[in-house]
This record gives sequence, structure tokens and C-alpha cells, in this order.
Amino acid sequence: MDFDFSDDQQQLRDAVTRWVDKGYTFERRRAITAAGGFDRTAYSELAELGLTALLVPEAHDGMGLGFVDAMVAMEELGRGLVLEPLAQSLMATVALTHAPADVQAQWLPRIASGDVLVVLAQQERGARYAFEKCTSKSASAHDSYVVTAIKNMVPAGDQADAWIVPAMLDGESGPEMALFLVARGAASATTTGHLCQDGSRAANVTLANTPATLLTRDGLRALQQANDVGTAALCAQAVGVMDKTLALTAEYLNTRKQFGVAIASFQALRHRLADVKMQVELARSMSYYATLKLNAPDAERSMAVSRAKVQLGQSMRFVGQQSVQLHGGIGVTDEYIGSHCFKTLTQMEMTFGDTLHHLGKVSEGMQETAGVFA
Repeated sequence: MDFDFSDDQQQLRDAVTRWVDKGYTFERRRAITAAGGFDRTAYSELAELGLTALLVPEAHDGMGLGFVDAMVAMEELGRGLVLEPLAQSLMATVALTHAPADVQAQWLPRIASGDVLVVLAQQERGARYAFEKCTSKSASAHDSYVVTAIKNMVPAGDQADAWIVPAMLDGESGPEMALFLVARGAASATTTGHLCQDGSRAANVTLANTPATLLTRDGLRALQQANDVGTAALCAQAVGVMDKTLALTAEYLNTRKQFGVAIASFQALRHRLADVKMQVELARSMSYYATLKLNAPDAERSMAVSRAKVQLGQSMRFVGQQSVQLHGGIGVTDEYIGSHCFKTLTQMEMTFGDTLHHLGKVSEGMQETAGVFA
């Protein structure tokens, strides 16, 4: 099996790296956080690089590339601590592939061009990480649908042009989860935005009999696939953040002097930095594993993603905490980029399910497998 990246993938990585280094500096990032945590101009620049079109089929003006290409881009965006929610655009693209052809034709080309930002509004209070727990309601009304829901922690929710909303719909065998698309500005749709710990933006979205477009009645399956793609993208982005954190820590140890010598010469600190490097590489291999499994059957794909998130969660916590300890006081100051790496990793560890949540899913899967062979 060939694990080398193709020339096109290397060129994509180089293009994103150049934009991050020159167009998304730490100073610009801090300015975006101070202005609210989302910058439409920066998102448009991601679209100009073709990143919003990566997974959009060519028939809908996209690039029609694969998940590995998306992983390459997300790693580099992680190194730049980019706040704009590209992973949400990838998730929305996957969810929309389950929609009728006319809905795809209406939305996918505009997602590809970056003219619209579509995000998933799935988190409900009390559901924690179990996205299948849904209390939102929907009903048909004269060949159309309305949705009543309160969704929390929607990435850039008050800046998005549309939301993909899971809600329960009456079916032949009782209520079933369906996916709906709700356009920004629809009647009785309100948002309340706020900053997140890592400096990005999120919002609470409230819908009250709001007109919506039905995407699919098989909402649970579509939502699971979108979440798996989003989690794999998050894992790739986290690898980039950890790479950046490791580089910052190594640079600091080589610069900071104690007793007249660089503290990087102290054997105990060198061993701790080696442990950090090992965790980064473990995370990278599991990120690759999750991405390569995204085309597998549903159960196999979801289990692979949970396995990856367990390792990524452990690595993110270890790398972030070790970096702060090795830096000392400067590691938690807002003026230093290392503190933003730590906050980003901390938030990522709890996004799409924390380590314990996914460890539980992996454990359940192992018990089911053991039962088959018992």
C-alpha cells in the first residue's frame, strides 16, 4: 500500500501553507477574535484556494476530490490556528449529498464557491455528545415543512447563511430523525452569538415553526456520516495544531537559558519533549487511519473514527499540558501564540465527543464483537 501523498496533494499542502504563513498571521487571528471570532473575508480566501470545493462533486462546480485531500488541507489550517469553520463546510457538503437533486443543485455550487456558509446545527442541551438524542420537532405544512428547535454551540451559527438541522418527523413506524435545511432569515429563526474558549465563534439557534427544506428522512444515517467526516477533519486539524505546539516548545527550549546554557540541553526536558513528539506521531497515524476509513461501511467507519478520537484526545491533552509546563508562565499569556494552541487543543478534545465518550463507544464495539465469537 502506498502511503505517499500525490504531487497534487503536495501542491495543495504548499498552497495552504503559503496562505497560512502570509495571509493568516497570529496578529490577524487575534484581530479576528477581538472582532467576534469569524471573518467572512478570511473564509472567502479559503474558498479562493478551492478548499470549500474539495468534496463538492464536479457536476456541482466542485473539485470532486477525496477525504485525503481534505485531511491535507485541514492539517495546514491547524498549524495556522485558523478559526473559520471549514470542517463544517465539509460536513454540510456530505450531508447535502443525501438531499434531492434540485436541492443539491441549489446549494452545492454556492458552497463550492464560498458564496454561502452552511453549518450543522445539531447540539441540544442535555444530549451531551449523543447527537442521536433529538427533541426537535418538525411537521409538514401544505407540501412544505416547519421545524421547532433550540440548537446550541452552532459553529459560526449567527454568521452562517443556512443551517442543517436534525429534527423528528412522523413516519410510518413512528417519529424518525430527518435532516432539514433552514435558510438564514427564515421566519421565526433567531440566533445569539458568542465567543468560544479558543477564540472562534458559535451561536444558539432558535427555530419556532420555521419553514425548512427536507433533505432526507434517513437523517440519522446522514448525520452519522457527516459527523464522522467532521471528526476526521478535526483530528487532522488537531495534528496541525500539535505540530505547531511542538515546534514552538522546541524553539523555546533552545532559546531559554538557565545557568548559562539553553535548557534544551537538560536531559530531563529533552526526554519530555521526546514524549511530546511521540504523542504527535501517534495522533498523526490515527488521523490517517480515520481518514482512510471514511469510505468504509457505516459501522466500520464510525468505529475507526472513535478509535482515532480516543488517541487524538489523549495526545491533545498531553501535548497541550506538557507545552505549558515546559514554557512556564509565558505558556498561558494571551500575547503568546502557545497559549492559543493550548486553548485550541483543549476545546478540540471536547468537540464531537470527548475522549471518554469515544472510549465508551470503542468499548461497546469490542463487547459486541466478543459476543459474536462467544
